[in-house]
Amino acid sequence: MRIALLSDEPADIHQTVQNWLFQHGHEVIPYGAIATGEECPWAPAAEEAALSVLQGDCDEGIFFCWTGTGISMAANKLEGIRAALCTDPETAEGARIWNHANVLCLSNRSLTAEMAEAILTAWFDAEKGTKGQEGVDLLKRLDHSHRR
Repeated sequence: MRIALLSDEPADIHQTVQNWLFQHGHEVIPYGAIATGEECPWAPAAEEAALSVLQGDCDEGIFFCWTGTGISMAANKLEGIRAALCTDPETAEGARIWNHANVLCLSNRSLTAEMAEAILTAWFDAEKGTKGQEGVDLLKRLDHSHRR
């Protein structure tokens, strides 16, 4: 699977995540600070990486920022992206099963190597299927309900 890996700032945890992805047969496509080693604005970086998922250049994304909240908010501005900020394996599994999340958002500040590996395992092992489809359909309607 091709994974868009993005952060707005360099952090040590990125190497742990990259190593895990490589060990599990995924191809990493770097964006933002992961590509350049330099800090960058989080909103446009999220847009660029999220577009790679929407356009099919990448299958899914893993996005980082200091807390994980800003990067998830920015990614979710793009219709078709369902970015979930996950701080534990159970949330990651639920985001995949019930919300059909296609972007995993993580915190540069608080994520440990052990927790990163547990979250990644839960994310990629979660059974994708039709569970939660009704909620995803309602979300799509909600996205359009306030537009004029």
